[in-house]
Amino acid sequence: MIKLDRNIVKDKIYACWLGKNIGGTMGAPYEGDSSMHDITGFSTPKGQVLPNDDLDLQLVWLCAVEDAGPAALTPQVLGEYWMSHIYPHWNEYGICKNNMRMGILPPMSGEYNNPWKHSNGAWIRTEVWACMAPGRPDIAIKYAWMDAAVDHGTGEGTYAAMFVAAIEASAFIIRDSVKLTKIGLSVIPPECRMAQAIQVVLDCREKGLSWKEAREKVVESTKDLGWFQAPANVSFAIIGLLWGEGDFKKSMIISVNCGDDTDCTAATVGSILGIIGGSNIIPDDWSEYIGDGIANIATTQGTLYYIPTTCSELTERVYAMIPEILRANDNHIHSVNAKVRLSGGDVVLADENEINDEDMALIIEHKTVDAAKKLIAIPGNSYNIDFIWAECLVIMPEGPECTAGKPFNLKFILKNHDDTTRSPKFCELKWFLPEGWRVEGARKNYVLQVKERHVFDETEFEAVIIPGDNVEPVNRIWCEITDAQRPTKAMIPIVLIG
Repeated sequence: MIKLDRNIVKDKIYACWLGKNIGGTMGAPYEGDSSMHDITGFSTPKGQVLPNDDLDLQLVWLCAVEDAGPAALTPQVLGEYWMSHIYPHWNEYGICKNNMRMGILPPMSGEYNNPWKHSNGAWIRTEVWACMAPGRPDIAIKYAWMDAAVDHGTGEGTYAAMFVAAIEASAFIIRDSVKLTKIGLSVIPPECRMAQAIQVVLDCREKGLSWKEAREKVVESTKDLGWFQAPANVSFAIIGLLWGEGDFKKSMIISVNCGDDTDCTAATVGSILGIIGGSNIIPDDWSEYIGDGIANIATTQGTLYYIPTTCSELTERVYAMIPEILRANDNHIHSVNAKVRLSGGDVVLADENEINDEDMALIIEHKTVDAAKKLIAIPGNSYNIDFIWAECLVIMPEGPECTAGKPFNLKFILKNHDDTTRSPKFCELKWFLPEGWRVEGARKNYVLQVKERHVFDETEFEAVIIPGDNVEPVNRIWCEITDAQRPTKAMIPIVLIG
């Protein structure tokens, strides 16, 4: 059991948002300039906080959690909030929305035809998940994956979001930046470009190189990825943390001076340090310079009128969701059996200034790595449909494009959800296809057997769609799945792009 003092947690959440605002405002004037800078502080007027999509999108996600509830949250739910409340169309934001307009569901919406899936749009908006799951990186990365999958699929941008979310959630109980960085690395594939870039930073730190030398090593190792990509920019944030040595101003200035997506790197450094040290770590002159307000640029406030407008309000609403998030994940059938609770007394975990290896291991033992492996195993060209008594993962191994007469391969994984009666499901399939199209290879009936409690039977099968001569730009197929003993039937959408 990890018991966290509720007042300390709330202060850390507030400092997270304040640090996010400070970093975003300080770095925004230099955003997109990939050269090394030499700033010493703010270049914006006092009292003026600059708007930043890094924070804006998280306001929408908070509303989604409040509206739908954490147990019902899925990438598809977040995708609908994208379409309703987030208007930017640049880069991966626009690509994912265009894909969803065609009927392509997450994570395929972030995977298909998306050269920006390795970019920065997801890891910059992870604080809301971490702050709703303090000390629980296993939970934070689950929601960060749901979020990132919408516009990054299974690209480096999604790995970056998992990496940063794990650090931020762990920072509620661990102060050491190197240990936090290693926790972040534990949740992403060691061979991915994100992990490789972060390892370059750690190697430079171990060798005693300067932050400028480390920055140049990162630039060299990631130059093939180009501008505004996650591996380099997350590395710049980690450089700020490691070479800043816990000093808020020094860390922030270093991250901005690394260049490129400067508002994102500095904002993330500010939020992580805010979580680590609470409001005491943020210098008074900087917190007074920026104020408590939130400036909005990326959401349609007319339709989402209830978004927070200050860091104080945002803190209260995020804090209020912590018990809901923990309850939804710890009492659910997929519980990781690792408890965090808020108390009114002292912090029970350990001394804030000395977290030992046992406490470090405690975080890892919370099945964070196991949770990450399950998320990483989900194919990019896939999507999941939940229909109460079962769920179906649809996989398009080669993506959603089809041509007339050419066989199109599909894979389905059906999983039984019934954990009470543990009754078998007799699934009957019925197909609805465009005129002249046909399906081959799939049987009409499949059975989901009974297993022990919390172990859900699944069955895999394949189907081959043979498109007819008439192939439209967007072609919609439905696979109906029914069980005669159940009132709910599934209509599995299959959208093929001509």
